[in-house]
Amino acid sequence: MNGVTWLGHSTVVIEIDGTRLVTDPALSRRIWHLRRSEAVSAATLGELDGILVSHTHFDHLDLASLAKLDHSLPVVVPRGAGGLLQRRGFGRVVEVAPGGEVDLGGLRVRATHAEHASRRRPFSPRSSALGYVVNGSVDVYFAGDTDLFAGMAELAPLELALLPIWGWGVRLPAGHLDPLRAAEALRLLRPRVAVPIHWGTFRAPFAPRAGAAPARDFVRAAARVAPDVAVHTLGIGESLDLDH
Repeated sequence: MNGVTWLGHSTVVIEIDGTRLVTDPALSRRIWHLRRSEAVSAATLGELDGILVSHTHFDHLDLASLAKLDHSLPVVVPRGAGGLLQRRGFGRVVEVAPGGEVDLGGLRVRATHAEHASRRRPFSPRSSALGYVVNGSVDVYFAGDTDLFAGMAELAPLELALLPIWGWGVRLPAGHLDPLRAAEALRLLRPRVAVPIHWGTFRAPFAPRAGAAPARDFVRAAARVAPDVAVHTLGIGESLDLDH
């Protein structure tokens, strides 16, 4: 089976040609000041072959969630972020920069630029943010957190684009795609299929829920800007079969 399962926020299980990867595992009910309705069991991820981490923000590199996973798995992280995982017992940490490639199972994973400032804490050093293109019998692009960037069109064409369309607050800071800009990314990336991610999962205390509005806005914008792309909005825990 070739397919993906969305587990909320930027956590996606990607299965291609028998290799199973997870992106930015954020399984906890609470991450820093953020809350979600319920935690995700690590068992939901199945038997993994690798972990992809896009950047060091707490809602993407959650040490409590990673602690629940097999520490013998290879973990791909941006250059400079490896020590966070190595100090917690992960022995196969691979640091990459944009353009770097790693073989995981039978798949080739290529790191891409992401237009997003990444800093673990307010006064900690900045580190790069990445997206990843997973190449097998189908090509899947996981954007991590990003805005539009020069060179995005060079990733085309793709089978599937996993695109962030919102966040967890009432406003989006710089370095994020909103529904309209995510639709514009579809025009550049030219995937056959798109799945919106990074929406409707976490919220800050006392903040209003955005609900499904970002996903609805993205579907409408995509229909105008990139009508040839099939957009599939998944609920948390739902899967998309890429073989059909």
